[in-house]
Amino acid sequence: MIYEALALIAVSALWGITNPLIKKNSSDITKIQSDSHIKQFLLEIKYLLTNIKYIMPMTCNQIGSVIYFITLQHVDLTLSVPIANSLTFFFTALTGFFLKETLPSKKTIIGMVFILIGTLFCCYDKYLLKEERVE
Repeated sequence: MIYEALALIAVSALWGITNPLIKKNSSDITKIQSDSHIKQFLLEIKYLLTNIKYIMPMTCNQIGSVIYFITLQHVDLTLSVPIANSLTFFFTALTGFFLKETLPSKKTIIGMVFILIGTLFCCYDKYLLKEERVE
């Protein structure tokens, strides 16, 4: 259970930290203009594939997806989805704060605390109470 919990936290961290970085490092794509839709598409693909500031966080994000896929074999889906998604939001908000994208409001901070508490309750209910019911 510890391995699975750490894996889900790692997935959430990889997704949450890389989301703002991907957004920030791909923002110049809107400056690419072309007369043809096909040429526009090809220029955008070229921009993304040659932009190391985009490729690095995107690669880390995809590594998180691979870890998540592997972890799904060992974790109940009703637990893995809420944990991964809620903690991803937590890490995204934290990273946005450190990148000075937006400073979290008091309501956002309270929401982040509730997310952590809710995630802990999910884990407690699923694993600890399950062990008590079995005995």
